[in-house]
Formats: sequence, structure tokens, C-alpha cells
Amino acid sequence: MPNHLYYGDNLAVLRDSIADESVDLIYLDPPFNSNASYNVLFKGPQGNDSTAQIEAFDDTWHWNDSAEEAFGEVVRSTNAAAATMLRAMRSFLGDNDMMAYLAMMAVRLLELHRVLKPTGSLYLHCDPTASHYLKILLDAVFGAVNFRNEVIWKRTSAHSAAKRWGDVHDSLLFYSKGSDFRWNDTYTSYDAAYLKRYKQSSPDETPWADFDMTGPGTRNGFSGKEWRGFNPTEKGLHWKVNNSAVEEAVGSKTAKEMNTIEKLDLLDKIGRVHWPKNGGFPRFKRHIGAGRPIQSVITDIDPLNSQAQERLGYPTQKPVALLERILAASSNPGDVVLDPFCGCGTTVHAAQKMDRQWIGIDVTHLAVGLIEKRLRDAFPKVEFTTHGVPQDISGARDMANRGRSDKNYYFEFEKWALSLINAQPGNLSKKGADKGIDGNLYFGAKSEGRAIVSVKAGENIGVAMIRDLRGVIEREGADIGVFLTLTEPTKPMITEAAGAGQLTVDGHTPVPRIQIVTIEQAMELRDRAVRLPPMRVETRKKAVREVDKGAQGALDI
Repeated sequence: MPNHLYYGDNLAVLRDSIADESVDLIYLDPPFNSNASYNVLFKGPQGNDSTAQIEAFDDTWHWNDSAEEAFGEVVRSTNAAAATMLRAMRSFLGDNDMMAYLAMMAVRLLELHRVLKPTGSLYLHCDPTASHYLKILLDAVFGAVNFRNEVIWKRTSAHSAAKRWGDVHDSLLFYSKGSDFRWNDTYTSYDAAYLKRYKQSSPDETPWADFDMTGPGTRNGFSGKEWRGFNPTEKGLHWKVNNSAVEEAVGSKTAKEMNTIEKLDLLDKIGRVHWPKNGGFPRFKRHIGAGRPIQSVITDIDPLNSQAQERLGYPTQKPVALLERILAASSNPGDVVLDPFCGCGTTVHAAQKMDRQWIGIDVTHLAVGLIEKRLRDAFPKVEFTTHGVPQDISGARDMANRGRSDKNYYFEFEKWALSLINAQPGNLSKKGADKGIDGNLYFGAKSEGRAIVSVKAGENIGVAMIRDLRGVIEREGADIGVFLTLTEPTKPMITEAAGAGQLTVDGHTPVPRIQIVTIEQAMELRDRAVRLPPMRVETRKKAVREVDKGAQGALDI
């Protein structure tokens, strides 16, 4: 099964494109913050909040017709527990932003449960804003018996908070679809202090540390008997046997049939007893293991700071190491991993790196464009198929045609076109006057250079539009103008653009001040379609190249 990246509402994609019981592992990090925008993909040239905010969920979490429809679908579903729980929540919360969020999440959780294999698992990443409500919903959808863990991730360093404890953690709610779910024992590295306890008596022996083979209090029976000249009862003790080591040697069934003295004899025979030179009580040799078993509190995976190499400028970006740990524990190579809110693509990046198949879904063109770029940068031979966006010039024209009768759809075309050349939108992606600035590209050692992008989807383009772009550049004090057009330019347009001259940067080849780029060229060349000085600063940072173990050859999309 090839890898798939979908643009669109994940509810529609799940229903239309994802088969029943086809997914092994789901990770989702659904946004909820009623006081801030989601999907702020970019920062400005000085690192401050940019005007290029993609407010994809601007109206999603308000009680409206969509929320009412989602609520009705859950109530009418075959999952009576989910319907009952959502009704109770609405009775308690009323019709507000939180209830809208829960209704929209509930209908999606039902679909996620449907597509999950019987052996599959789900991890829902959230913060304390809504984690308690989401757990109740998950209990209803998956069954409380299938709740496995609440995993705590320390997502930030300590900070002060007014009259309350500092918020430094996120929660990951871990559910399985059934009792027979995929689980791989996963370990973290031992710390230096722990390793110092382990020694090695010979080059071919596993490092070990010695531990007591006795416990406090006397016992009757074999655990209180003398063994090899040592009587624990004389010191108020009893023999304490490491049953795991015994079971490892002879199996659990045989181990259950052995008494304490027989187990001690076996441990000595297989070299798991340490005899102190001072003649003290024998001690158990505990071999160093593969590492510490993963625990439900994660403190050894740091959040991405501003200097992190893998950081792409996406504010909610999670570290790849966090997703690698989840995938290692709850999936195997070749398994299918799904992220229905994939944002900047950390889940699909980890899945590709770990030789899993993957499905990613996002509702913004710029997120999809960012993921495409990230995957190609990190895995040059990666193969995947993108759905819901034009794959050729015919598809681009179809998208533009639909935009002529639907302004919202036109803005989607504009955002998609900007994503091709790695530009950030210049008008908050909202309706209204854009002052001739559809997008921006920044370049220079300190992002002091600026290119303004004008996107045109119409068939009637002419030289006046090039003159208008020149005027915008002069008004804004920008260096370069990019005319991104679906229709081939006319000769007068090309002449007018050439007349704008060239931008010269010391030590570098001059580049045209006005550049006309067709959508077809942008689809083929991506961000190489625009000529900027070589010191260009990426609007979206380049992902670090990974070793792509599962690549089968490049697929051009």
C-alpha cells in the first residue's frame, strides 16, 4: 500500500477513502484553543508573529450548523454509549465553543474507531484544556476497558504562572481497539549513575550488579531453610528469589513447580549468584538489560526550541523522537500509521523513517505543501501520492474555474499556488483588499530582502497587471515581484517585466526584478521556479535529510 497525503476535511476523507479495519496505529493532535489561531505556519523576518497567519480553524470550534450536524450524527449512530455521553455533555456544558469542539471530535472518533484494526491502537495528544472531556468521549467510543495509559510528556521547561502551578505538560491518551493489541517492549537508555552500578568480571560476561537475595522477616517453608551454609532466619530474614530469571531459564510452568531451594540451586548453576569474597550472604547477579522500560511520564524528550535542527517554524510541531517512541511501542515495520490532523507532518516523517506505511490528512493547502517539501528534503527518494490538490495543469485549471463562482474556493487556489513556490500568504488569507500582495518571499542574511507575489488565476491577463505589480513593489520598498499566473503571459507582459531591470547583490548573479512564473512551471520546479539571490532564507526551513530505508525510487507528483 503506497503512502497517501490528503488535503481536505478529515471526516470526509475518512469516510470516502479509508477502509474499515485498515489502520494499525492512529496518532492525532487535534487543535483546540478558542483564544488563538491554529496553524500559524510562519514567523516574520525578525521572528515576530507574521501577518501571514493561516486561520484554518477560524470558525470550526463555535456552535453553529456544522456543530449541530456533528452532534446529530453521533446521537443517531450505532454507538449508544457515545450518543448518551455526548447528550450528557451538552446538558452540562450548553451550546458553546467547548461543546462544538467535542461534537466535532466525537463524530471523528467514531470514524477513527471504524478504520482501526482489531489489534490497533490510538494516541490522542491534548493539553489540560479538554483532556478530561476527551477521555470521557474515548471511554464511550472505545470502551473504558480499552484505556491503556495516560502518558505525560513534559513539553516545556519550568516557568512561572500567576497563582497556579506552571503548565509544563501535555497528555497522550492511549487506547486500544481490543484486548489483543500490538505492543512492543520499548526501552530508553540508562543514565550514567545507574550504569556505574554494573560491573563486568570477564570480557565475555554481560555487565551485572549484585542485589540482595534475602528480604526482611522470617518465613516458614523453603524460603526459611538453610542453603549452602547460610540460614536467613538467624538474621530475621528469608530467601527472596528473582522469579523472572528462573522463568527465563526453565519457563513459567516449570518455575511454578519448583520450591525456593530448587530455584536457588538453579540460579547458582546458571551463574546468577554472586559469592562475596568476605563470606557474606550470597547475592543475586542482575544483568544489565536493554534499557529502562518506557514509563508513562516522558521527561527525556525535549520540546523543539528555536535552535533545534528539525524545527520548521510550525508552532505546534512535535519532536520526531516523541513520535518514534510511540511508533516503536505500538507498530511494526510495514504497519499503516494514520494522522488525521497532520499539521507539519511529524507523524508521517517518523513513519517514513521507521519503514511504516502512512496516511496523513490536513485541511490547509499550506500544511500539505509543507509536508510535501519536508518529505522530499528528508527522504529524496520518497514515494507518496497527494490527493485533493491539482496533479497537473488540467487540475489546476479546474480548481481555478470553480474559484470563479466561489470566492472561498478561489482563496484555496491562491493558497495552493503560493505553496508551490514556498511563499507565505500576504493578506491573512481573508477576504478583502490585499493591496496587491498575495504572498511574500524573504531572502538575505537577515531576511532583509523581500519578493512580493501576485497570483492570477484568470484567463484575461495583460501588461497592465505587470505595471500594477511594479507599482506595488515601489510602494512597499520590496526588491522583487513575482507574477504567478495560470495563463501563459503575452509578449508585451514579458517585455514590460524585462524593463523593470535586475536586482544586483554583491558577489552574486543578477536576477530579474519582475519575474513571470506560470503555474505549470511552479508545479514542475517548485521553489526553484523563482530566482532569488543565493543567500535566500527559507520561508519554511528545509528538513534534515534522513536515511530513507524504505525508498523504492522517486515518484514525481
